[in-house]
Amino acid sequence: MKHKILDENEIGKIIIRISNEILERNLDPLTLIIIGIKNRGDILAKKIAERIEFIGRKKIATSEIDITFYRDDVHLKAYKYIVKHEIQFDITEKNIVLVDDVIFTGRSVRAAIDELIDSGRPRSIQLAVLIDRGGRELPIQPDYMGKKMSVKLDREVCVHLKEVDGEDKVFIS
Repeated sequence: MKHKILDENEIGKIIIRISNEILERNLDPLTLIIIGIKNRGDILAKKIAERIEFIGRKKIATSEIDITFYRDDVHLKAYKYIVKHEIQFDITEKNIVLVDDVIFTGRSVRAAIDELIDSGRPRSIQLAVLIDRGGRELPIQPDYMGKKMSVKLDREVCVHLKEVDGEDKVFIS
């Protein structure tokens, strides 16, 4: 049974709000890089960057990361030393906004932070998420959040985006 949480219009409003909040906190777009966690955070990161560019009239650097080999449930730790980092910019002394679709335990975000630190030494790392479903296992909290909700452990929050799924919506299954 699916329960709709957000539709396309609501997701669009959240992207606008988060973009404005990021721009208010990061006044110099030249120090800002927006990095999305694959497979939907990267799409949201591009949408946020496009909105910030529209508001601020400045080009925003964007990139994406794949945290597969940085996850703590992957026992192939040696791969993290040979994996090619996908970040196309020097992140040293930059303000990074890490973007993900849903934050749950915090472990994916921790893996992304580990990968970022292996790629350079940013001035700051901020976190933007579309949905905060609660249930954290690590002390990681978003700086920018679209919607906060409590979701039972046996339920899943599903984010669909046009670029991947043909439509923008969030639902619980």
